[in-house]
Amino acid sequence: MNPQATTASQRMTDLVMHAFADALDLDVVTTTHRGHGIELGQRAVAEDLDVVITVGGDGIVNEVVNGMLSQGPNPDTHLATIPGGSANVFARALGLPNDIVQAGAHVLEGIKQGRIRTIGLGQANGRWFTVNAGVGLDAEVIAAMEHKRRHGRKASPTRYIATTASTMFKASRERAPHITVTREDDDPLDQVYFALVQNAKPWTFLGNWPIHLSPEADFNSGIDLFCMRKIKASTALQNTKQLLTQRKASALASAVVWHDQTEFTVTCAKPMAFQIDGEGLGEISAVTFRAEPTALTVIV
Repeated sequence: MNPQATTASQRMTDLVMHAFADALDLDVVTTTHRGHGIELGQRAVAEDLDVVITVGGDGIVNEVVNGMLSQGPNPDTHLATIPGGSANVFARALGLPNDIVQAGAHVLEGIKQGRIRTIGLGQANGRWFTVNAGVGLDAEVIAAMEHKRRHGRKASPTRYIATTASTMFKASRERAPHITVTREDDDPLDQVYFALVQNAKPWTFLGNWPIHLSPEADFNSGIDLFCMRKIKASTALQNTKQLLTQRKASALASAVVWHDQTEFTVTCAKPMAFQIDGEGLGEISAVTFRAEPTALTVIV
């Protein structure tokens, strides 16, 4: 459990944990520091546990998955997740309810019945990601939102839209885009402002509104790329509204979408912000994205 990410009340969380403890041999651990989830995922595999259950958002899911898969895929230890973060993209992409009590009941029944599914994941320079990763725009927005939350400002859809618009406006003021995307046996895709990679859809949620940048992205296919090669300062707000409210953002002018990719590399002319599963990871100059099929077995 990640106590910092959990948006449900402590009473609701305790209710779910009691239900699990009555049915399972359960060990509850509260994460205390960044990277703790990786350690717990490694421990679960080393101890040959049947199921690892995360309670929190996409960040704790990502850490636990990277721990579980640190020695490669292991079909004997399954992952279950109960949404307790702000977006919960991974849990919702799997079809789970976004309510912690409803999701808890669904997951518990799935464990009892042995309902499992094997899904593909993505890798970025060797780090696993479950739903998305990005270079540029979304990573800069995440960093800006994290800064605002640290200063007491609540993350809201309105603030997210405003932050995205200001970030896009800033990008449009650059003399030239700084990203190039390359893949085997193809010409480079240059003059790119930002690169967003999806392993499943949607890319994220704005409240309850799903944002579909790569609408064909799926756990059972390769990874998808969405990028834009033209951004104007005069249309930054309009582009933001289209990006965040259209069912198919691929209809945007200058948008490029690659579906079901095995591998490609993003290179930056200068270091740019980088994120995986909604967690800012600083800046990078180059990152290779790779699809890994049948990587993880999950409770559904």
